[in-house]
Amino acid sequence: MQQTKFQWMLIHPAHIIAQGAGSGLLHPASGTWGTLVGWVLFVFLGQIQWLYTGVWAWLVVLAVTFPIAVWACSVTGRDLNSPDDSSIVIDEIWAIWLVMLFVMPAPFWQQAIAFALFRLFDVWKPYPIRLIDSKWKSGLGVMLDDVVAALYALLVFSIGVQLFRWFAA
Repeated sequence: MQQTKFQWMLIHPAHIIAQGAGSGLLHPASGTWGTLVGWVLFVFLGQIQWLYTGVWAWLVVLAVTFPIAVWACSVTGRDLNSPDDSSIVIDEIWAIWLVMLFVMPAPFWQQAIAFALFRLFDVWKPYPIRLIDSKWKSGLGVMLDDVVAALYALLVFSIGVQLFRWFAA
């Protein structure tokens, strides 16, 4: 009997983490599905009192989960024989948490713009994202290209917010 992708994911905790508890197995656009799951998780986890209190708690969450995500990407990439397999979405989940940390609190439409900007930069891969993606075939490389995409998204989002304020005034 052949094993399904979902059953394979359940074999190792690193696979569950890296594949976003199955969101990375959704097609098409598994990265977008993973980002969507990350966004929903951020909003949901933000309701927990100690995370709701501010930036510092989220910075701790990000600091603790980053090395776990690197490990999960490394193990899953090795086991799939594909270091940055499309089913690995913890990088998108972690990166959208970073984006939302600096966007929130914001109305839904602004969150959606931040989401779209992140996906744009993650797919487009302008310099140095493409360089990181092509040269660093490791869990760290998988994570870092999305971190840079998140930083680009935050930069463009911030510029957009400032321009909106200037023109609305």
